[in-house]
Amino acid sequence: MTSVLPPQKESTSGTYTFSSRPRALPNRSKYRDPVAELQEEPTQYGNIMYDRRVIRGNTYAQHILPVSAQPDPIEIQRQQEVRRRAAAKKRAKDQLRPRTPEPVEGRKHIDVQTELYLEELSDRIVETDVECQTDAFLDKPPTPLFVPAKTGRDAVTQIEEGELFDFDIEVKPVLEVFIGKTIEQALLEVMEEEELANLRGQQRAFEELRNAELAEVQRLEEQERRHREEKERRMREQREVLRLEKETAEKIAARVFAKHYLADLIPSIYSNLRDNGYFYDPVERDIETNFLNWLVKDVENTLDDHVLGRKVLDMLIREVVEKRLDVFQQMEQQQQHNASA
Repeated sequence: MTSVLPPQKESTSGTYTFSSRPRALPNRSKYRDPVAELQEEPTQYGNIMYDRRVIRGNTYAQHILPVSAQPDPIEIQRQQEVRRRAAAKKRAKDQLRPRTPEPVEGRKHIDVQTELYLEELSDRIVETDVECQTDAFLDKPPTPLFVPAKTGRDAVTQIEEGELFDFDIEVKPVLEVFIGKTIEQALLEVMEEEELANLRGQQRAFEELRNAELAEVQRLEEQERRHREEKERRMREQREVLRLEKETAEKIAARVFAKHYLADLIPSIYSNLRDNGYFYDPVERDIETNFLNWLVKDVENTLDDHVLGRKVLDMLIREVVEKRLDVFQQMEQQQQHNASA
């Protein structure tokens, strides 16, 4: 239900107020429709800097448009061209947009919720499968022959003798033309075959010449390759010989330098070692390392034998003493027993 607002009266201050009727907002779709976007024309945004109706600068020579001014056909054509290009660009961009691949045979795409909280879809249509058994198909009877209904009425024409053309006379120029054209076509085909044979011969000769040139080029390339490899091999051998000669010269020089350097070094080293006691008497060293060690070990073995003999003797003495003590104790016990009896 709508209500009409009463017009407001002019205020005493000299200002005017205006109120518009309440209206509902248009129902807009939430998502864009790519098909509708392609079909609708692109929006033309105007720029007053290029608008002919806006006067800039001096107004003495301004261009006044007539009341019934017709649009410029060139401008209309240019606008249509701009719209067509924009639509083509949008179509190409839509085609280049990545899409979901088509499902394989036997499957189909299903909308899946990917949000954090699942939402129950209540607008899904319940699907059920129902089967029924039908009777066997009967053979279709043969289709009757179609006979169109007769329309109009029959009419006849009387042809007198000489009214029709003579076939033998009339067909002669046509036959001559056919024969001439056939012979001309045959001659053209023969000439074409001869020309093709000549072209094949020239092509065969050209291929033979080209194959010979290719073989010669390959032979020269192979010869050049062998020469290059032989040159590289000899250069490597020469470099190896030079390296060995240089290495030999360096070794000889190092040996000579070492001899000169060590000529006075060896006697001084021997004298220092002799002074520090590194050169010793072999007999004295043999006595210290071999004889003395053997003597010490032999003495230790002899002392161990003496100690072992003393331990065995002590054990025997202790055992004899213990046995005699036991015999004495038994004899005392027996005497005491006899005395008490």
